[in-house]
Amino acid sequence: MFGVLARVQSPASQTVIEQTAGVSGERFWDAYWGLRPPYDRGDVMGPAYWKNVSERLGTPFTGGQVDDLIAADLASWSEIDQESVDFLAELACRGVRLGLLSNIPEELAVHYEATQKWLGHFSVVGLSCRIGSAKPEPAAYEWCRRELALPAEEILFVDDRSDNVLAACEVGMRGHVFTGVGTLAAALGEGITG
Repeated sequence: MFGVLARVQSPASQTVIEQTAGVSGERFWDAYWGLRPPYDRGDVMGPAYWKNVSERLGTPFTGGQVDDLIAADLASWSEIDQESVDFLAELACRGVRLGLLSNIPEELAVHYEATQKWLGHFSVVGLSCRIGSAKPEPAAYEWCRRELALPAEEILFVDDRSDNVLAACEVGMRGHVFTGVGTLAAALGEGITG
C-alpha cells in the first residue's frame, strides 16, 4: 500500500516524529526501522513498540509522549496518492480482481479501515498485523496466493520496493516495481512484468 496507494513518510512528517521523540538522525531511524517488523506483524502494539524503541535508544518516553508518537507515526503514513487510488477504482470497475498485501501495524490498519473507502475495491486484504507475516517473508505471499485461490504465476505483485517484488517472484508470482501509474498501466495493458 505505502509507496503505491499511500505516500511514504515525508521529511516533514519524519521531523515531527523526531521532535516528539526528542531524538533525531540515523540513531533514531535505526531503532525505528530495526524494531518495526514485530510491530508490523502484530506481535506488539504501539505502546510496546515505542517502549522497545526507547530502550534501544536509551531514552525513556513518558506515557503521553508514547501517545503522541503513535499519533505522529499514524499521521506520517496517512497521505494518499489520489492518482493511484483513482487508477485502483478504474481497475475495479473493469472487473480486475484485486488483492492487497501491506506491512502495517494494527493502529494504522484501524485508521485506514475507518477512513479509506477504497479498501473495498480489494477482494482480499492481507494486512501484516492480521496475517502474522510481513513482506518480504514468503509466508505473506503464500497467504495472499491461498486467499486469492489462484496459481502464483497468475498473480501480478506490485510494490515500490524491489526486494518485496523479488520475494514475490521467488514464490512464483509475476512482479512489477511500481514507479507510477503510467508504467503500471502499460505493464497491465501489455501483460508484461518489470
